[in-house]
Amino acid sequence: MFKACTTIFVLAGLLVLGGCASTPDTDVLPSGEDAPNLAEAALLDDYRIGIGDVLNVSIWRNADLSTQASVLPDGTISVPLVGDVEAAGQTTESLAAEISEVLKSYIREPVVTVSVVSAASAEFLQRVRITGAVASPISIVHRRGLTVLDLVLQAGGLTQYANANKALLYRQTDEGLKVYPVRLRDILERGRLETNYTMLPSDIITVPEKSF
Repeated sequence: MFKACTTIFVLAGLLVLGGCASTPDTDVLPSGEDAPNLAEAALLDDYRIGIGDVLNVSIWRNADLSTQASVLPDGTISVPLVGDVEAAGQTTESLAAEISEVLKSYIREPVVTVSVVSAASAEFLQRVRITGAVASPISIVHRRGLTVLDLVLQAGGLTQYANANKALLYRQTDEGLKVYPVRLRDILERGRLETNYTMLPSDIITVPEKSF
């Protein structure tokens, strides 16, 4: 039985959170009491390796097989004895397990550690965005605790043409793409915060204009 160890180094205060790979499937969910607890979801996700990330692959007691490699545009890295391995989209744990499995043909009970030295791909994965009928559509780095209201205020508020209660929040989840109604007028004018969701990395809010 192999052992797979995993460590993610956090550089320059970067909080690395990611979504799991999923098959796109749009689903519009109701707001209110049936809406999911969006705040807790971020704590459950593992970082997914992306193109351009620099990985350190360490094989215990086999320094000659250990390597540091960048994830190539085709999503692979090259590991001694193992060859090319698909890294993009995997967690460090799953990649370590895959490498361990191959190395079992050469090494007895290999212990593999994969760590992210540089999370270059995380720059855009860690952003949130708001577009449409806002004063200044923006894309900003996600911060823990950021809410829908925070993002709207950072965008300078809504325009006079905004159909505020028809805004939508788009989110990638394990089940695919989810779309959540966001009632911005209720939030801004009535203090009703049921749809003032906590934002997660890669979330997008769209604010449509009124039809005249």
